[in-house]
Amino acid sequence: MPYNQEFKEFKNYYELGLVVHKIQEKLKQETGLTFQLYSDEATSNEIWEILGEDLEQKKESVQLITHLFDCIETNIISSTHTDKEQEFIIKPRIPNSVFYYPEYKVALFQVILYHNHGELHHAYVLGYDDDCMTKFLQYVLKRRREYIRNHITVFTDTQHGVESTKEKITTLVTREDVFLEESIKKQIYRSIDEFFLKSGEFFHKYNIPYKRGILLYGKPGNGKTTLVKSIANSITSPVAYWQITEYTSSYSIQEVFGTIAKMTPMVLVIEDIDSMPEDVRSVFLNMLDGATSKEGIFLIGTTNYPEKIDPALINRAGRFDRAYEIKIPTEEMRYKYLLKKKIDDIISTSELADLAARTEEFSYAQLNEIYNAIALQWHYDGEVDLEQLCNELHLDNKKSKKQSWNSNGDTSPVGFNF
Repeated sequence: MPYNQEFKEFKNYYELGLVVHKIQEKLKQETGLTFQLYSDEATSNEIWEILGEDLEQKKESVQLITHLFDCIETNIISSTHTDKEQEFIIKPRIPNSVFYYPEYKVALFQVILYHNHGELHHAYVLGYDDDCMTKFLQYVLKRRREYIRNHITVFTDTQHGVESTKEKITTLVTREDVFLEESIKKQIYRSIDEFFLKSGEFFHKYNIPYKRGILLYGKPGNGKTTLVKSIANSITSPVAYWQITEYTSSYSIQEVFGTIAKMTPMVLVIEDIDSMPEDVRSVFLNMLDGATSKEGIFLIGTTNYPEKIDPALINRAGRFDRAYEIKIPTEEMRYKYLLKKKIDDIISTSELADLAARTEEFSYAQLNEIYNAIALQWHYDGEVDLEQLCNELHLDNKKSKKQSWNSNGDTSPVGFNF
């Protein structure tokens, strides 16, 4: 076949091949080594994730060899947000750059090729030999576990597949910050400690499968999320959140479990598990029942509507072994909770006792709200009218239950009327 015709028919290959060839030449020039290409089908997300982290933390273990094309961005401006400040960060952009790990003799780069309909990204992993590549992959997995200790992995099922993001734990919650019935609190943390802090010794000793599942249910605002945050802060293993949506499918279930299998031992929290679409529940149950699919996973499901939970999920080994109701706090717990927030810096202990008695059926979220209202009134007026504040919040509770927000008693629902 004539060269011109061959080039015309395989133009995209030649464009890509030329770039890859030039990069291999550049790497040999810089390192004196000849690299081979590796096809990465199982760990690509982890490799590029750790490269991004190494670049952001300015790790000396990775070097920038060269950029590929002129007139294309080489850095990214991003920002981080905490409850105290916003910080801008400038970090290298992975596409259009060649990065090299000298210790492992591994190079990574992503090529951008432009065509009439947009652009294509091609990711490449190059290594000197198989031994170097194996050691690099071990480094990736080790770094990933170190990194995700301070982050929560969030999986969200979307129309276009599973989106995975990392959220840094900015507010540390200790076990002392969790207000639950003492017996339930003791059982949950005992299970956590046996599973993680002792390397699963209990499970191996008594020949129990190394997997555990608990279901937390109850009205919103009573500490389910706080409990999970405290667990994340008290173990050194990874924690992942999985947000079920109407887009959850058999594919997304397999993808999530395939990803977390590389993170074990770990905690998987499934928010609002009652919202699992009916047509994929059997797939989810089969995944839980798999011989190895849940090995090393401590599964925590949460729901505000336990009556919607599929009975097949509960009280079967390997699924959810125990279900715990997170109840509305008692008067004693309300007193201790507000005392923990140092409300006695504003009101007297006798007023605190009166406040705890007045806030029957208040959730912890509502106790936070009344604390904020008390602090605000004290800040501006120098005094606090507890009776007025409690009456206002009680009135809000009644309105929300009845969906009646107008003072004239109109109970028309909010939304569109046809």
